[in-house]
Amino acid sequence: MDLPPELLTPAEMARADAAAIAGGIPGLTLMEAAGRAVARAVLRRFRPVRVLVLAGPGNNGGDGYVAARLLEEAGWPVAVAALAPPSPGSDAAAVAARWRGRMAPFTEAEVVRAGLVLDAVFGAGLSKPVAGRVAAVLGAARAPVVAVDVPSGLDGATGAARGFVASAALTVTFFRLKPGHLLLPGRALCGEVVLADIGLPAAVLGAIAPQAFRNGPALWRLPMPGADDHKYARGHVAVVAGPAMTGAARLVAAAARRAGAGLLTLLAQDAATAAVLRAGDPGAMVSEAGAATLREDARIGTWVIGPGLPPDATTRAMLRETVAAGRQVVADAGALRAATGDPAALAGCAVLTPHAGEFAAVFGAPGEDRLAAVRAAARATGAVVLLKGADTLVAAPDGRVAINHNAPPWLASGGTGDVLAGIIAGLLAQGMPRFEAAACACHLHGAAAALAGRGLLAEDLPAHLPTVLSSFGPHHAGDVARRPGASRASSVKHAERKRDV
Repeated sequence: MDLPPELLTPAEMARADAAAIAGGIPGLTLMEAAGRAVARAVLRRFRPVRVLVLAGPGNNGGDGYVAARLLEEAGWPVAVAALAPPSPGSDAAAVAARWRGRMAPFTEAEVVRAGLVLDAVFGAGLSKPVAGRVAAVLGAARAPVVAVDVPSGLDGATGAARGFVASAALTVTFFRLKPGHLLLPGRALCGEVVLADIGLPAAVLGAIAPQAFRNGPALWRLPMPGADDHKYARGHVAVVAGPAMTGAARLVAAAARRAGAGLLTLLAQDAATAAVLRAGDPGAMVSEAGAATLREDARIGTWVIGPGLPPDATTRAMLRETVAAGRQVVADAGALRAATGDPAALAGCAVLTPHAGEFAAVFGAPGEDRLAAVRAAARATGAVVLLKGADTLVAAPDGRVAINHNAPPWLASGGTGDVLAGIIAGLLAQGMPRFEAAACACHLHGAAAALAGRGLLAEDLPAHLPTVLSSFGPHHAGDVARRPGASRASSVKHAERKRDV
């Protein structure tokens, strides 16, 4: 069973807790459930060893006290080392009072002796770096570390490390994942992540209205050709080819066609380039008519501009004129570089697909909070912005953002970004809304790469797309209008899924 798509920042998770408590669920009940989930996860993954629970003074530490009690009741040797006592009268103080086992000093020596360390020091909303004594104690661990919610020092909203962070073998979190569980370096620091149901009702999400999501099929539906469809109903894509790097345009073309575009035209800017392109895949048409002529055909509704093109005034003008003509434009590579330092030059594009260097050139360095940076870029341009990387982000101008998590490392090779641009264009041509098309393309791209395996070349990816697309089946398709430029309202499934940890 797949995980829920919604991601909650630490502040949003605090609101979810508060709403549940206001609705009649005692905070102590939630804390007991959280600690029980941690204990269950430990019992299922490790053999009995000496456990040291490092407990902070807040709710994170309270979860640790509960887990300590339950592990001891299961017969494990357990000690608790408290950084500081919980605040009197708090839920954490109540569960700490139920702990009758050994209290150990919060020292490096105690951590070294442990066979398993439970990190319940700080939660996901920590605002200051972990340093000094806490960093030294956490850093002394020689045994596996199990983190409660997030490893102490990890920013749950951004995935950034706040000072020292001890890498966890297992992280147990609650109700919904946080962005920091998927964003790097957080994803690498969390180890295996277990999401536990602790009794919070899914209804609390209504007031929170999450805007960050784990990318996956819950966010989008694939277009499905109808029985009476023809090639023009599935959309016509134009790809502008540069003379020096024709391979980039050919990769885009192959991917767009495999993603379902009904027709595709490669626009050659000179006769020599046209000859090279005509020697390629026979199903792609080649035109030397010029961009202005192609733009007169309203049926060619989706364009890809940038792969293999120089970042010059000609590329910039072509981008501007194609957007002004009302066409959906996927801007990549040379088109992005042509807008260096001038985000307004990209206004009106459908989707922008920068890697980190291109993003920095246009919008400035994203910094640690890449979610905020990519959202700002989407608002500034009115485009969906897809920031490529091992944890690709897809942001819409309305603030929605999806974090992609299925990209294998062997996607980091030349030409794979061209394939991604082509998949996006193929989906847009069939009527998929911009945000959904970009997010879906990322998922398909990663899944195709996983099928290809190590040794992947960019040109291998399009051939694996039919298998990936077929894996969804007709039950996951059919509600997307198939005319170029069509749109539908985004929907996100909020159904609560019971999770046994």
